[in-house]
Amino acid sequence: MSPAPLLSIRNLRHRYGETTALDDVSIDIGENEFFALLGPSGCGKTTLLRAIAGFEHPHEGEIFLDGRSLLDVPANRRPINLMFQSYALFPHMSVERNIAYGLESEGLPRAEVRARVEEVIETVGLGSFARRRPTALSGGQRQRVALARAIVKRPRLLLLDEPLSALDRQVRAEMQLELKRLQHEVGLTFVVVTHDQEEAMSMADRIAVLDHGRVRQVDAPSQLYANPADLFVAAFIGTSTRFAGTLTATGIDTAFGAVPGDHSGAVGEPGALVVRPEDVHLGPVGSGRVDGVVIDTTFHGGASSVRLELDGGLGVLTGTVHADRLPARGERLGADWSAERARIVAVEPAPTAQGAVSG
Repeated sequence: MSPAPLLSIRNLRHRYGETTALDDVSIDIGENEFFALLGPSGCGKTTLLRAIAGFEHPHEGEIFLDGRSLLDVPANRRPINLMFQSYALFPHMSVERNIAYGLESEGLPRAEVRARVEEVIETVGLGSFARRRPTALSGGQRQRVALARAIVKRPRLLLLDEPLSALDRQVRAEMQLELKRLQHEVGLTFVVVTHDQEEAMSMADRIAVLDHGRVRQVDAPSQLYANPADLFVAAFIGTSTRFAGTLTATGIDTAFGAVPGDHSGAVGEPGALVVRPEDVHLGPVGSGRVDGVVIDTTFHGGASSVRLELDGGLGVLTGTVHADRLPARGERLGADWSAERARIVAVEPAPTAQGAVSG
């Protein structure tokens, strides 16, 4: 029997006037899990985070923490901390004073505050910066101060709203690893909101992909990539080529013939064959299922991407090749792919958008 989830969200619905922000959202999040809410702008992920934190009261549904309903618990009484995108540090206070502020506000004994602040400062690697003010720190260091301030209160759940968006690319990559390390070290459940799929895939144990207020799929990053539940997830997660077709009992019928495979859609309904770049094999014309002409190449170091405009108006296929075998633009090639790794997905219609929703 699996353990009960730490956080359980059941049939949550929320609207802003005529705009549906959350549409029957149900998610379970486990103890000590690093969980990501991922989706494009307007998908409802920030609204969901605010509902968990207590800043929005959903119109329908329930939110349970440790089996206890949170809906009647004010935001300031929930054992949850929210780390804001802006960090919201006090510029006139030192690092240690910023971190201690919440504990002091609760009236904890001075000795306990000092001990907990010193412990968390060392955990986030800011021991030599304790007396500095935020203006004297780098963006990555300020992010660590905000994180330390959030975890020093020892919440049951830490919510992070786009925590790395203010950092440059290199620092962001470093902090992705740092956040994951800290999450394991302090033993907290993290729920992070992001629109950056690379960020979610690199940090999270599991990810909920949202679209128009609905949960499209909840899964581990590797499963989202390898086994997308529908066309939206396949298109949103990673790079792929999608070939339209009609679902059959044994696979899918496409413009280049029948392709066998499993799927969860209904026979006769629209579907798509999803092919990832690393599964594409390029060779001489006539050597694969399709032929085309190279229209673009992009160098990425050891591996590079090739975009092939396919004959017969079949679209553009993206493949990955070793950098030393990069074909020339205008070269004609044949293309095939690993049949066992291609995926057939149903084309799920997106809910009708009724207005823009933040997050």
